[in-house]
Amino acid sequence: MADVNNEIYLFGLTDEQVIESRERFGTNVLTPPKRPSLWKLYLEKFQDPVIKVLLIAALLSFIISILHNEFAETIGIFFAIFLATGISFFFEYDANRKFDLLNAVNEETLVKVLRSGKVHEIPRKDVVVGDVLFLDTGDEIPADGILIEAVSLQINESNLTGEPIVNKTINPEDFDEEATYPSNKVMRGTTVVDGRGKVKITEVGDETEIGKVARQATVETEEPTPLNIQLTKLATLIGTIGFSAAILAFVIFYVKDVIFGPFSFVGPKLVANGVLLALLVATIKMWFPRKYSGKLNKLPAWLWGIAGIFVGVGVIVIGFLLYKLNIQQEIDNWGGYLEVFQVVVKYFMMAVTLIVVAVPEGLPMSVTLSLALNMRRMLSTNNLVRKMHASETMGAITVICTDKTGTLTQNRMQVYQPVFYALGKEDNLKEDEVSQLIEEGVSVNSTAHLEETENNSWKGVGNPTEVALLLWLQKQNKSYIPLRKETKVIDQLTFSTERKFMATLVDSPLLQKRVLYLKGAPEIVLSKCKEVLLESRKVASSDSYQSIIEKQLLEFQNMAMRTLGFAYKIIENEAITDCEELVEKKDLTYLGLVAISDPIRPDVPDAVKKCQSAGIDVKIVTGDTPGTATEIARQIGLWTSADTDCNRMTGIEFEALSDEELLCRVENLKIMSRARPMDKQRLVQLLQQRGEVVAVTGDGTNDAPALNYANVGLSMGTGTSVAKEASDITLLDDSFNSISTAVMWGRSLYKNIQRFIVFQLTINLVALLIVLFGSLLGTELPLTVTQMLWVNLIMDTFAALALASIPPNECVMKEKPRKKTDFIINTAMRNNIFWMGLSFFIVLMGMLIYYYKSPDGVNTHNLTIFFTTFVMLQFWNLFNAKAFGTSESAFKDLLKSYGIVVVILAILIGQFLIVQFGGKVFRTEPLDGITWLKIILLTSIVVWIGEIVRFIKRLHENKHNTTCN
Repeated sequence: MADVNNEIYLFGLTDEQVIESRERFGTNVLTPPKRPSLWKLYLEKFQDPVIKVLLIAALLSFIISILHNEFAETIGIFFAIFLATGISFFFEYDANRKFDLLNAVNEETLVKVLRSGKVHEIPRKDVVVGDVLFLDTGDEIPADGILIEAVSLQINESNLTGEPIVNKTINPEDFDEEATYPSNKVMRGTTVVDGRGKVKITEVGDETEIGKVARQATVETEEPTPLNIQLTKLATLIGTIGFSAAILAFVIFYVKDVIFGPFSFVGPKLVANGVLLALLVATIKMWFPRKYSGKLNKLPAWLWGIAGIFVGVGVIVIGFLLYKLNIQQEIDNWGGYLEVFQVVVKYFMMAVTLIVVAVPEGLPMSVTLSLALNMRRMLSTNNLVRKMHASETMGAITVICTDKTGTLTQNRMQVYQPVFYALGKEDNLKEDEVSQLIEEGVSVNSTAHLEETENNSWKGVGNPTEVALLLWLQKQNKSYIPLRKETKVIDQLTFSTERKFMATLVDSPLLQKRVLYLKGAPEIVLSKCKEVLLESRKVASSDSYQSIIEKQLLEFQNMAMRTLGFAYKIIENEAITDCEELVEKKDLTYLGLVAISDPIRPDVPDAVKKCQSAGIDVKIVTGDTPGTATEIARQIGLWTSADTDCNRMTGIEFEALSDEELLCRVENLKIMSRARPMDKQRLVQLLQQRGEVVAVTGDGTNDAPALNYANVGLSMGTGTSVAKEASDITLLDDSFNSISTAVMWGRSLYKNIQRFIVFQLTINLVALLIVLFGSLLGTELPLTVTQMLWVNLIMDTFAALALASIPPNECVMKEKPRKKTDFIINTAMRNNIFWMGLSFFIVLMGMLIYYYKSPDGVNTHNLTIFFTTFVMLQFWNLFNAKAFGTSESAFKDLLKSYGIVVVILAILIGQFLIVQFGGKVFRTEPLDGITWLKIILLTSIVVWIGEIVRFIKRLHENKHNTTCN
């Protein structure tokens, strides 16, 4: 089938051959990416490291609940788990649903194909290997193939290589050796911008170049996000502290009251010790550090369980023998066993309570709420976030690999500067004869068209450079349509890669004469002229003006611009009507040239500068030429006079080097030109090996593999479906500036999460210490389960809402990116948590000791004051958490942050209602106004001390001019 003979070129495939080809090579449909089921999408949320710790805490809390017949705390923890996972699931599902609507693909587009000797129109999905397709201007090529005919054929390959115009030919002498793909091959997803041709299809569906790229775009990369890495470390720390405190407390009380306690029952003690040792051995794989265990952890879990049973039984038997006891008497002493069992259970419950208190239930909810709010807010800034953690990962990126066309540039060719010598320095056309010649030449010596869109703008159809010329006329309120309708075309010589010019002979309605118009490569057009038209109708010989024109051309070429030269000839009393023959007389008059460019987006230079000031490296990866890529880099401020060839390379050079060689070069690389899809993906992976957090921007199918493998993939709203499918965020406005905005949002979000961690862990540290030291005093925690539910769930949720709603701050863009290996709790946070928590503990523990020694003892009234003081200390500390990491006052812009105001009121009102009306449910009794006022004023010292510290910090910053406004 692959070796189709010449007869098939003339006849096409028969129906039988079509069926055979489809069975052998498959259909022309890209395999859609496999979407996870809703259940799988939801269950993925339980992979969060903090959620895992919460699940363990919930299980242990459930054990306590069964023993106490009080399930409020357990319900609260499960509620926190399901709320956090539910919110995360909903927002990602909602983003994916929006994305699918944005990314609808139509496989029913009709294409012209030769079959059984006749031309048919079939859906592009029905194209098979061996088909002969007809290509015309504007057609999107449905599959990969080899050209068998090409007439002035130009292809827009920007979706694959970033190049908007590529000449295609079947003449080996005209092949471009530097082209990314062979000059006689066309690829699926590219578009015909000019000319026509025939193509024999060689690959369809997943075997096309786009299909191969699409497969790489859907590979699961398993690259953990920076936030997940840091939360895993935090979960490990919290688990270690909680379990260590629990084990320490249990061991202390177990040794004190069971081993050396007043019990006279040796048998129950031995049984208890044997059971504990059995459990210790059986669970060794859980608690024994893997890195120190060597071959121990390689043994299966069931073997450790059997070993634990033998150890436990052995301890009990040996113990009885050593003590030479009456075994039967000890075994019959059920009362002793029950008493020891009750003591062990009591201390086990205390240990579990320590673990539950140590775990911050509100943390996953805070992270989820922060990410969810960020997703919604970023949508208002034209960032459609598909994967929730991507909004935060943007704040950690250290490198942006961006394509050129459509991202840095507008992907719309425009006339940069016209140079018509007869017009002098005037850029605009007038009503004189020269202007009419230019206007008519641009209008009729062209095959492009303009279409008016719904928003009253114009869209081009055809060769992009010709479209740019028509738009240039349109801006001067001169329409090409009347001229093209009224002008009679005598003969036309279309553009070809061999000639490099286009010529049209017309009867001009403007000049009332027959005119030959010529446009093409300026050096070719000039070679067909004998004179140059200057101001005031003066002329100069083309030879004498050649150096001036060449200098002008060189300037534009150094600026990576396309140039078109224009010439004309008045045809009088000549019978010749063949354009080619007229042109070869080489007696035309040179009018001038225009420089055409794909202009950079106006906001790109400032956005690049903002990213660089934020410590983010920007690298251009494009399929365009080295010269064009370097010029664009210069225009956006990326390429400076200090840069050398060491800072750029081509895709061919990149492929030739080993990974070890490239690892030394990629850090300083600024430009990769002539890059292919896999080059960009490899660059991303090499940068990640160096520890970089990489964001990739792109709109073409060629960008999809890199978008997928990047830490954050940023596709353009007008990009291809494959690119958008591979990305994490879609920039709806196609603006590079939206990237810097996303970085600011991501960094601010991370700061908000850190603020909540400071607030949350301070509460947990205080609660942990009170449980531990309260037990040493011989008392239980003086906060009931329902009171802890209010503190751990309601206040945590409110605090999460308040701190997550703090708006982004431009100041974060003046900081350097955090390292992926950094711990989420930095030195400042650790000191704040420790000293603030210790201060609160001293105050609260002092209150407990005072109450226990007072004549009234620990009554409900005193415990209500204790509970209210505990809550109000955290309430005022919420203000400190809001301003943490800044020198700003905690009350700055407070009224503008409606979320925080609502939370403040909710906490105050909630605490008042619980105290005044909670009764037995919350173990409270009403407090009088004076007591309320004392508690509020005394606990507010927390925030006033913080305000003094921040004021001193502001004075220091103003002195050194480091304040961020």
